[in-house]
Amino acid sequence: MASDGTAHGESAQPEQLAQIYRHRFDDDDRAFKVAMWKVLCRDYFQRFVAPSDTVLDLGAGSCEFVNAIDATRKIAVDLNPDTPQSAEDAEVLAQPVTDLSPVPDGSVDVVFSSNVLEHLDTKAAVLRTLQESHRVLRTGGTCIILMPNVRYLPGRYWDYFDHHTPLSHLSLAEGMTLAGFEVTQVIPRFLPYTVKSAGAAARRVGLVRLYLRVPWVWPLLGRQMLVVGTKPSASAVEPISEGMAVTSS
Repeated sequence: MASDGTAHGESAQPEQLAQIYRHRFDDDDRAFKVAMWKVLCRDYFQRFVAPSDTVLDLGAGSCEFVNAIDATRKIAVDLNPDTPQSAEDAEVLAQPVTDLSPVPDGSVDVVFSSNVLEHLDTKAAVLRTLQESHRVLRTGGTCIILMPNVRYLPGRYWDYFDHHTPLSHLSLAEGMTLAGFEVTQVIPRFLPYTVKSAGAAARRVGLVRLYLRVPWVWPLLGRQMLVVGTKPSASAVEPISEGMAVTSS
């Protein structure tokens, strides 16, 4: 159901990324994703973003999220050479998500990532990406990670050639803590897994709108997790302790 980002490890080849995603999604899929993300942003994700904010979209892909979100400044990070054609009002950085060096420290209010971290080659690359996200965020800024939860996709997770690093809601939350975030929300089962389904686009978008309004259904149908963290002040950071538990909500 969520927008698939593109692969962003240092070994990723931009033209290969474009080829993979042109093949993976047809015109109907792309049209549905645009409409779906307008609903997701309006009915759910806009609560994390003020209209005056600067938002950075990690692995922006076809820019469905960053085009739909209401923010003053938007930065789309992606190696896919097709991304600049998709961006409507965002600056596009052709950077791996592990290296956000063109973005100054503390200059971003919200970092968002959808279906990206699983494409990275290693957990070390995932941690570098989270650390870079922490660096560019202002104190009190928010990091939002949406991605498949391997705990609920033990087989289908590997159906895509560019899925490399499996994470559960617990391992992702732990990684965010290691990167310096205070994890504030963990939804192990948030959205269904794929945008591909039968039916007219308008009906499917209506189902997305209804789905967001009935959260008691999420534990039944959700296969993607949502983990949210904030960047605390330096004085508020505590070292991660062995056996730390994360409470789901």
